[in-house]
Amino acid sequence: MFLQDLSGIPGVSGNENEVRKYIRKALPSRVKADTDYMGNLLVNKDFKGNSSARFRKIPRIMLAAHMDEVGLMISSIEKTGHLRFKKVGGIDDRVLVAKDVLVGKDCVPGVIGAKAVHLQKEEERKRPYEVKSLFIDIGVQGKEEAEKLVQIGDYVSFDSSFKSMGDNCYMGKAFDDRVGCAILLEMLHDHQKELPPFQAAFTVQEEVGFRGARTAAYALNPEIALVIEGTAASDVPESKDHEHSTTLGEGPAITFMDQSVMVDRELMQRLVNTAEKNEIPFQFRRFTGGFTDAGAISLAREGTRTAVISVPCRYIHSPFSILKESDYRHTLELVRAFLKSFIV
Repeated sequence: MFLQDLSGIPGVSGNENEVRKYIRKALPSRVKADTDYMGNLLVNKDFKGNSSARFRKIPRIMLAAHMDEVGLMISSIEKTGHLRFKKVGGIDDRVLVAKDVLVGKDCVPGVIGAKAVHLQKEEERKRPYEVKSLFIDIGVQGKEEAEKLVQIGDYVSFDSSFKSMGDNCYMGKAFDDRVGCAILLEMLHDHQKELPPFQAAFTVQEEVGFRGARTAAYALNPEIALVIEGTAASDVPESKDHEHSTTLGEGPAITFMDQSVMVDRELMQRLVNTAEKNEIPFQFRRFTGGFTDAGAISLAREGTRTAVISVPCRYIHSPFSILKESDYRHTLELVRAFLKSFIV
């Protein structure tokens, strides 16, 4: 499946090459795809039979999902051969220690280490780990040996395997936003003649400021855009029901606002009406923080009417996230039905 393959590919912001290669290879032969100077993969999908009169008044529609994931970058190499690093994107320092990682283009295996608890002073044990006190151990005996394998500026991704688990759930890394990329690929492979033409943008560098979305939206110049994301689910112990941003198993999450965008109300209502008409379960994203590509897309050129739909994922921006298969499937169904709703 697309999601399993995409989840396993290293693709930290600014280093999306391998993800883009996979997607380009996975595209159906009948679509046209171009890569811009930022690294966005821009695709046109025109279905056979949709040139009839009822398709001619359909607005230019863009579906967007970002290819990049959060990760790390090597900032220095110690005399001992241990690697210091900086974060790329928003990662909680506390999830890093003792995690398996892959360093550089050769995917050198390593583990994130810290001073052993036995050697820590009492006040150190009371403080959570911070990046400045962590390092990556690649199992070498000094700086010279380390420099044969890695160099400053190398990207670091989590070494996490995709797995099925529990009640039809999946566990893996980078579901934010490889889940959106997988859904876009599914839509591009859809053979239904009752779908209107649309553009797809697989964007870069969302996690460091939705930079790719700016140029992608300018190039494609859509009238309407739908951003497909993986979003935080907070249905965990010690989180009250009313505090849940989203909940696994309750369907795709529709956004009404976040810190980057005020969603177009007509499009949001269209998503709601479409879900209800097609009996697709859905929920609202009740957390209004965070940023998405929608912020950049909505401001492109003279402005773009933009909406956001997300697959709920527990523990995003960590080495492992969890999502439910039914949420993925219902999100795909809602995106398909949303496109169909523009046919008159």
